[in-house]
Amino acid sequence: MKFQIAIVLFIFSNFVAKAQNNIQISSAEVSFVFVNNDVEGTLEGFTSESVMDFDQIENSKFKGSVKVETISTGNSIRNWSLRRSKYFDADNFPEIVFESSSVQQDGDIITVNGQLTIKDVTKDINFRFERNDKQLVGKTSLYSSDYGINIKSDREKNKVLVKLVFQLK
Repeated sequence: MKFQIAIVLFIFSNFVAKAQNNIQISSAEVSFVFVNNDVEGTLEGFTSESVMDFDQIENSKFKGSVKVETISTGNSIRNWSLRRSKYFDADNFPEIVFESSSVQQDGDIITVNGQLTIKDVTKDINFRFERNDKQLVGKTSLYSSDYGINIKSDREKNKVLVKLVFQLK
């Protein structure tokens, strides 16, 4: 009987310890820089189903979205234009979605590979994150034209730097 109780306590303690290692994202700041024009902006309306396991990082899963209608560049006319059908088409494609396919860690760098969907176009992309206490800060670059958002005619002039700052709980 004591042996059975010990086994149950062992299993329960492992379950509680594992649950404590899973960390979720409580909020996020999503910002970008359109390099060619040096235009900075943000996106809000963040939702997440992400869970991080920093003890076994490969078990982590990143899944989240932001609302296109929240795009803000500090210029209301530009914001209105970006939300329209010529660019992001917020009426038909209201969210930008990311879902990870793998998570790896090399030293202090966490690399999250996955699929980013903008305007119903899905492309593989990777983010490089660093953990700062209760934050994960990730960066990547992409070309808006790869997602059907042709600000400039030359692909190289459509480069966008993206930064994610996740608050962890």
